Amino acid sequence: MKAIKTLILAAAVAAAGAAMAGDRLDAIQKSGVIRVGTPADYRPFAMDEAGVIKGHDVDVIQAMAAYAGWKVEFLKTPWKDIEAGIKGNRFDVAVGGITQTLARTSWGEFLPGYAPFGKVALVRKSDLPKYRTLEDLNQPSVRVIKNPGGTNEQFVLKNLTKAQVSTHDKNFEIPGLIAEGKGDVMITETAEAILYAKKNPKLGAAFINKPLTPVSEMGFLMPTDDADYARVMNYLWHLTQIRGDLSRAEAAWLK
Repeated sequence: MKAIKTLILAAAVAAAGAAMAGDRLDAIQKSGVIRVGTPADYRPFAMDEAGVIKGHDVDVIQAMAAYAGWKVEFLKTPWKDIEAGIKGNRFDVAVGGITQTLARTSWGEFLPGYAPFGKVALVRKSDLPKYRTLEDLNQPSVRVIKNPGGTNEQFVLKNLTKAQVSTHDKNFEIPGLIAEGKGDVMITETAEAILYAKKNPKLGAAFINKPLTPVSEMGFLMPTDDADYARVMNYLWHLTQIRGDLSRAEAAWLK
């Protein structure tokens, strides 16, 4: 019975797409492949582990694709190139811990938000007592390491103007640099800070109970060129909600 229901659902999605497909949806239906851009460097949302991309967002987008009968093609894309990738039709959706922002909605469209968070600081556990306020971070003696191209970089450049700021291209390597004493602070989001603090006993997450920013959410980011495609993607997202895929991904990666 479950197999029959799955076939009926796939046929319904395909029929709906055929009846009202825009160019993007039509291309996906014909190829049977949805192209997914991701930096793949942001635990626990999407991380390249020895050539296999894993994480919360990976599980969810694969579930969405399975409901539509599509395969997923992951395209590793640096944070700084996400906007160009969306605008340049290099992929159909971007995932991997992408913060919903007003600026991004000017050129892209988000699926419903998830994983509410605030900006926090990943530091050495021994230094936790030193960092109680934003001004404690914004000192000439504090070495901040940032990853280029995302909202964490924007926060650092706006708020930590007095600190020593350096850039490291590989986001997943920065926690190790902090632990080794090669930097003092990594600005990130709640989920990533908690994860790395649990994995490495030398690290601690500052401002967890009172983040440095108001609450925001993550979102899957799509182009705005095909309203039919957007409707189908929202429907597929809804299916992951009501059928438990989102809850399972959250339990596996965000708890």
